[in-house]
Amino acid sequence: IPFRLNQNQALITFDDEEVAQRLLKKGKHTLILDKNKTDMKVIPFTLDMGIKFELHITISGKKINVSEIPDLSIPDDWMRDKLELNFYKPGQGGGGEVEAVKYDRQSRTAVITFLNPGAAQSIARCMNYPFLVSGRCFRLSVSPATDMHLEKFQVYCGISKKTLLVKGIQGMDDDEESVQDMIEIHFQRPSNGGGEIEAIKYVSDGATWVCFEE
Repeated sequence: IPFRLNQNQALITFDDEEVAQRLLKKGKHTLILDKNKTDMKVIPFTLDMGIKFELHITISGKKINVSEIPDLSIPDDWMRDKLELNFYKPGQGGGGEVEAVKYDRQSRTAVITFLNPGAAQSIARCMNYPFLVSGRCFRLSVSPATDMHLEKFQVYCGISKKTLLVKGIQGMDDDEESVQDMIEIHFQRPSNGGGEIEAIKYVSDGATWVCFEE
């Protein structure tokens, strides 16, 4: 889950959510670094709305997709018959008895459905399949037909109980790593209400994207 972390902000994830909630109640914190003092504000970290789902893909054992069919001056019925005869010949790399042919002249594509399950698998492995018609040999592009559907589609958003967003880290002239170390020390000290930190990221200039796992 991506999150945009802007300039002078920090994200802190604690091991214990009770620590995060305790610091959140306090609200404002003061950080001192080399006699420079800055007041930081701790606010809840809210994830943007997102979606998650499972994509299931089933490869058909009976159907294949055919493209790059030559545009010949013959009726559509004849072309369907010639495609059926061509894929009926198992000696050319697979095939078998054809149950149906769905041909579209405009897109020069077709869907071939075989009678027996598994007949399409051997043909689909041959990406360029020979097509003999009108005394010429063409090459058809062949691919397996697939069925795709989504499951467990969910829309979500929420507030993290262990991660806090720190804003207003101003007036720090030190390098980014040093400031991040001081922020980490501040929020780890029990005297400041802190505790063990699992992860921290501070941005002094520009912005960066931080990714969270579910």
